[in-house]
Amino acid sequence: MRRREFGVGLLAATGLASSVFAQSSGSVRDSALVGELEGPALITDPARRPQRFAEAPMLAEQVRAGRLPPVEQRLPEDVMVVQPLRSVGRYGGTWRRGFIGPGDSENGNRLMSADKPLFFDKTGTEIAPCLCKGYEVSADGKRTTVFLRKGLRWSDGTPHTADDWVFWFEDMYKNPDLVPAPAPEMSANGKPGRVEKIDDNTVVFVFDEPNYLFPYLLAGDTLVGGGQTRQQSDGRAYSVYAPKHYLSQFLPKNSSVEALNAQARAAGFTTWVQLFRNRSDWRLNRDLPTLAAWRMVQPITGQQWVLERNPYYYAVDTEGNQLPYIDRIQMTLAENPEVVNLRAIAGDYDYQERFIDLGKLPILLENRQRSRYRVHLDPGFNGGDTVLFPNMTYTEDREIGALLADVRFRRALSLGIDREQLNEAFWLGLGTPGSVIPDRIIPESPGEAWRTKWSTHDPAQANRLLDSVGLTRKDREGYRLRRDNGQRLRIEIAVAQTLSPTWPQQGEMIVQHWRQIGIAADVKVMERSLAITRALNDQHQIFMWTNNGTESLYLYPRYALPVDPTAGVMGNAHAMWFASNGQRGKEPAEAEMKRAFDLMRAAAGQKEAERNKTAQEVWKLVVEQQWGIGVVGLSPAFMGVRVVSERLENVPARTGVSQHIRTPWGGHPEQWYFKA
Repeated sequence: MRRREFGVGLLAATGLASSVFAQSSGSVRDSALVGELEGPALITDPARRPQRFAEAPMLAEQVRAGRLPPVEQRLPEDVMVVQPLRSVGRYGGTWRRGFIGPGDSENGNRLMSADKPLFFDKTGTEIAPCLCKGYEVSADGKRTTVFLRKGLRWSDGTPHTADDWVFWFEDMYKNPDLVPAPAPEMSANGKPGRVEKIDDNTVVFVFDEPNYLFPYLLAGDTLVGGGQTRQQSDGRAYSVYAPKHYLSQFLPKNSSVEALNAQARAAGFTTWVQLFRNRSDWRLNRDLPTLAAWRMVQPITGQQWVLERNPYYYAVDTEGNQLPYIDRIQMTLAENPEVVNLRAIAGDYDYQERFIDLGKLPILLENRQRSRYRVHLDPGFNGGDTVLFPNMTYTEDREIGALLADVRFRRALSLGIDREQLNEAFWLGLGTPGSVIPDRIIPESPGEAWRTKWSTHDPAQANRLLDSVGLTRKDREGYRLRRDNGQRLRIEIAVAQTLSPTWPQQGEMIVQHWRQIGIAADVKVMERSLAITRALNDQHQIFMWTNNGTESLYLYPRYALPVDPTAGVMGNAHAMWFASNGQRGKEPAEAEMKRAFDLMRAAAGQKEAERNKTAQEVWKLVVEQQWGIGVVGLSPAFMGVRVVSERLENVPARTGVSQHIRTPWGGHPEQWYFKA
């Protein structure tokens, strides 16, 4: 077997290098608010492992009372050592933060990212240790072996072993009631892989075809790498491990369907599946064991969503102090993103990047001294802070479904958008208008010519395309009429009340742009969980979202192509078809989409240079077919505006904004601390 040490970067998978942070275009990167990319170091040399350990006062008190074993017995033998960014911290304090309701799962998911199998460094370009201390890939790429930390324990003190990984695969992943569609990441070239236990601390993933990408999938925000908290919430059962000792009791094989259904009804559910999904959801069930730095003590359903330190967390600083330094994270409910911004301006938060509006930058800067906070800008590398995703498998209205499935109609909608006006109005001119492709310095990018392909403001060409699909008749106000019944054609943009507080306003401006090409549209704003549910059921017509994460196409293709049945933004029936190898869902009619699917399947067995060329071909298809209509991107708008209390220390001057380093986790919040 060929050993892959940490430090062998994502360059091997995507060609990225840390130099991208200095080369990328855009005047925003010259701003004094954009600092140097930095983060704490992870010490992997066993010789530098501390020999003595200390713990937070709140845990020491529990040890004295006999409620916890000593810290030395709670830490794994293979403890992870974090070198603090600037200084060893002090214990205590509550990190104040905002969230906007039960649909805001990702707010907390990102703070629990220490439970991922592997992770990325601060640049998002090199694999770093996490739950696993190392990994190996066989020379033929068919076997990836991961090495767990010896002595690792769940938050309830139970040992975490390879049995938890095999349990997930055999009892959860292979159960169609829990996982109706397999994870594309668990297959190589369409052939499913399997999980095997070598010993208590060693697990191997076996594939019939080469899968050189798999370690990067374990490190990225994928269905196998996203971590237990993220991938087993919202009714899902992905990730690659689960607490066998706790969740086994809720499976029929260890009881009976009848007994579990009765238990489910007593708990207010209908079936055992609903009961299992509730008990395996960290946001709702405080009894669910975790491996993250904090554990949930007040669920997401209340006015405050509260996390408290995990007494068995597996990391220490260079002096042997068990992390995290901060005792609690308290997220307070806000009615909407605008309230989050107002509270941030007032100094009510200690660290908030989620929902902070780039358009509020002037007033944020004006209030820094009064409210005692710092402001940082972190530009991203994804092409679309805002993307419109047409649903190509929409069936609730046959006429509209047929139009959305027609590339000419999608191109017309794209050409009807005045991106320059949107950039000035909502990005302060700091974004880059254009298509969905990532930054040009990423080797997977097809080149800047594809930035403007079908992505300029050209109403004349848009009108010609609309005429070509048969939408030639108009009413007295100039709106185009449906081909089937002669009534006014009206389409709907679904907007989730979520990441960007200006998405509803952006949608309304786009509606005005489309009036000029005779298309009537409405913006429908809804709570995030409802919007996602509708998307998963193919009930939306056009979905407004971001393509954050697709800067690493192979790790997060869900916002480039419909390949992930848990995303569903551009046609979930196609995603089900892809993920199930044609056993479920709907086969695409477009030859171009089938070609893109074939390219994605083949990429896992390719070497770097060929893989980059394959990605470029995929991106060309994405833009040519307008499966995602890009608006503006390459800016700090997507969680790249950070408001940080002056009291909070060890916070990076700049963090990478990427789905795969789970912003803000790329800055390792477990080593942040409050000044006295």
